[in-house]
Amino acid sequence: MNELRSAIEAVLFVAEKPVTVGELVRATGARPREVEQALAALEELRGSSGLRLQRDGDAWRLVTSPESARAVTAYLGADRLRISHAALETLSVIAYRQPATRADVESIRGVNCDQTVETLMARRLIEEVGRAERPGRPILYGTTWEFLECFGLSSIDELPRVLTPEGERLDESAPREFAEPIE
Repeated sequence: MNELRSAIEAVLFVAEKPVTVGELVRATGARPREVEQALAALEELRGSSGLRLQRDGDAWRLVTSPESARAVTAYLGADRLRISHAALETLSVIAYRQPATRADVESIRGVNCDQTVETLMARRLIEEVGRAERPGRPILYGTTWEFLECFGLSSIDELPRVLTPEGERLDESAPREFAEPIE
């Protein structure tokens, strides 16, 4: 098991994108159940280190822990989370409403967001996830693995719940929508 865990960790370390269990099975020659067990052991082992395993469905990725962000930022000399207020608003709308079109974002924010969307895509915080089934087939946007990594989230379900203007939580079973447009 230690040998399989080490092999999986090495593959995740060099991977440029999230790796599925099927890809790990092919790379290691192990059975899917063995890979899942090794991933669970590796996730537990890495839980208190500077590196963490991040899972989204069937795909896994090795990422830095949120607690290590200050040191990593100091070393890299850059802060990927330093974005404008407008970009943060746009990112929030997309994160909570995804998949969302530019028109969806603009209807909530009340301003053009073309440049902001381009900036968020350049920083790989959002990506195109498809096309809407309506006239013009506008592009749908969603958040990326990098978004989750930057905000220290394991999945989009860890986003804080949205509150109404009165400070009450929206119904958990309702779709993620803003109670009122952001001003």
